[in-house]
Amino acid sequence: MNKKIAILATDGFEEVELTSPLEAMKKEGFEVHVISEKKGKIKAWDTDHWSKEYDVDKTITEVHADDYNALMLPGGVINPDKLRRNEDALNFIRAFFKAKKPVAAICHAPQLLISAGVVEGRKLTSFNSIKDDLVNAGAKWEDSEVVVDQGFVTSRNPDDLPAFNAKLIEEIKEGKHERQHA
Repeated sequence: MNKKIAILATDGFEEVELTSPLEAMKKEGFEVHVISEKKGKIKAWDTDHWSKEYDVDKTITEVHADDYNALMLPGGVINPDKLRRNEDALNFIRAFFKAKKPVAAICHAPQLLISAGVVEGRKLTSFNSIKDDLVNAGAKWEDSEVVVDQGFVTSRNPDDLPAFNAKLIEEIKEGKHERQHA
């Protein structure tokens, strides 16, 4: 299946929340690009300490949502906090929602979606510490290992990765969705 997927991340992403979906998507034969704010490498966070560096395939200013079939957003505390202050990153995210393409976010990554203004009326989950932020932004939050809302996939934490990866791949294979809000 000839699908091209963007993973948007920067320094401080939770390592397994990038590597596990990346491996699962590559196993399906998808072409996956790590997109970031800067060229070179980005540094992972592993539970409670800095970890390895990973290659960046393209910068956020070199890509467009039109180039990709879906977007995946890993969490971590630092990663979304940095990216949500980058207007190019927020515009990239908004473009996927506008085009009704699959978007997946895990753990703290939905903070980016709050800043992008795309959570109102949507059913989702996240790491529990940002529940109030999402509810206050108009999201319909639930405590489930994976929540799917018209091609929009969310999970709570690394323990949910098997379910998250399965739904992410399913939604990518399905493609665009007509999203309707309550």
